[in-house]
This record gives sequence, C-alpha cells and structure tokens, in this order.
Amino acid sequence: MDFWDILQYAAWAAAALLVLWMVFDAIRISQHFSEDVLTSSQEGIDELALQQEQHRSGR
Repeated sequence: MDFWDILQYAAWAAAALLVLWMVFDAIRISQHFSEDVLTSSQEGIDELALQQEQHRSGR
C-alpha cells in the first residue's frame, strides 16, 4: 500500500464518521424539539426586529 491508498481509506473513514455523527445529531435534535419548532421560519425574527428598532432610535 502506498501513501495515496492509505489517504483514500482515511478519507472514506472520515466520511463514514461524519455521516454517523449527522444521523446521531438528527435523532438527538428531533427528540428534543418538536417538528413545529424545527420547521418554523419565525425563529430569530423578533430579536432582529428589536435590534433594528434600537439601532434606528439610537439606543
């Protein structure tokens, strides 16, 4: 085995670990948060509007 073969196997192993981590994280997140929260596009809008209002008023 030369260097490039070892590097190729290491890249495949890293990719497999990343996939496993993403699946684990997706399962963990779906258990802690409801589907409504995860698909909501409203998150953070209120805070952003408040920051913009404070910036406009000079606070």
